[in-house]
Amino acid sequence: MVQRARRAVVFTGAGISTECGIPDFRSPGGFWTRYKPIEFSAFLASPDTRLEAWRRFLMIRETIARAEPGESHKAVASLVARGHVSHVITQNIDGLHLTSGVPAEQIIEIHGNGTYAKCLSCGLRHELSWVAEDIAAKARAPHCVSCGGIVKSATISFGQAMPEQDMADARAATLNADLFIAIGSSLQVFPAAGFPVLAKQNRTPLVILNREETGLDGLADLVIHADSAPVLRAVMAQIDSG
Repeated sequence: MVQRARRAVVFTGAGISTECGIPDFRSPGGFWTRYKPIEFSAFLASPDTRLEAWRRFLMIRETIARAEPGESHKAVASLVARGHVSHVITQNIDGLHLTSGVPAEQIIEIHGNGTYAKCLSCGLRHELSWVAEDIAAKARAPHCVSCGGIVKSATISFGQAMPEQDMADARAATLNADLFIAIGSSLQVFPAAGFPVLAKQNRTPLVILNREETGLDGLADLVIHADSAPVLRAVMAQIDSG
């Protein structure tokens, strides 16, 4: 299926990054089971809540900052480079698809990016190292150095609207795909999980590669319950063999 594809879309979730040492924050014992998520409205409403949100995010950032792309990321990047995959749609905020070599214009980050911050008013980018230093020096949530607005990680928080352009780009890529491969996602978080459904509605072959069962397994043309790395290694070996 991959060998025939020329416009495949790879859709990735937390499972592709666990091999890189980044935990699945939603799994039992994960970060969001130990800390109740802070809603976007609460973040906007209270300076104290913003400071707590930043304290939590900087804890997560330490894990993300140490991570390097894994074998699965590199395999996906190779499929992009060889012309089999047109776009990578990811739920992950770790930036590892970019680090692995996928061109930025072919990555659609529907849950944002956790490697930097930005002002919610003017959009100015702020580096996380600056955020950490500013909080340490002033013991308060950071404000934009340009307009004084609220600075937030460039991720989509609980209760925050999904990014319109990224969602539109993901929809367009899905409708144009000749193969849709979901890797390492439980496919439970909507609206993101709607893209494999959209692919099937468009009569595009759907492959689900995930360690556990997903709620969309019944829709797929092929389901593989396994770690992604050995499966993608076998795919690449088959392609290399001609």
